[in-house]
Amino acid sequence: MVQHANSSPSPSGSLIQYWLRLKQPSAKYSLLTLLVVGFVSGIIFWGGFNTAMEATNTLEFCVSCHEMRDTVYQEYKKTIHYSNRTGVRAICSDCHVPKDWVHKIARKIQATNELYGKVMGTIDTPEKFEAKRLHLAENEWKRMKGSDSRECRNCHSFDGMNTEVQKQRARKQHEMALRDKNTCIDCHKGIAHQKPKGMKEEDE
Repeated sequence: MVQHANSSPSPSGSLIQYWLRLKQPSAKYSLLTLLVVGFVSGIIFWGGFNTAMEATNTLEFCVSCHEMRDTVYQEYKKTIHYSNRTGVRAICSDCHVPKDWVHKIARKIQATNELYGKVMGTIDTPEKFEAKRLHLAENEWKRMKGSDSRECRNCHSFDGMNTEVQKQRARKQHEMALRDKNTCIDCHKGIAHQKPKGMKEEDE
């Protein structure tokens, strides 16, 4: 009786078989053609998707509707985040859109609620906006506190602060915040927009 030794295909043989399989035709096109077309299509889709998403992060996009342009944008233009001695400007997305991919996508999905509000006209007049301002602000404060003021910390951090050159009041407040593990939005709610009427005492 002849015994056949167990032999596994050589690496080069496996590669050849894999390549031949790629070249085998499907019903109409070879598998290799389908993979190449899929790869190129994926790059085009990803590029288009990312370009469109980044376009929604621009200041021009954020203030393209009158609800933002005529209210919070006018307030923001009077703040140090818009104009300052160093020429560094923080735009809407710097404060309201995360930088990392996962949190950015989650924020974009959440922002679809704002599109619904746009369509329904929930804040399409100054009076309607003021009536909703506190609710909108509290939602954003809650989001920022939940992330430990992540977007603020893209530019500011306790580690990067030189408290020795700060004014005495600012130095004391920052030292207390660091000690009590507070986050930026706990104290800086009116930094870019007017504080809404009817704020809770602890939010003042």
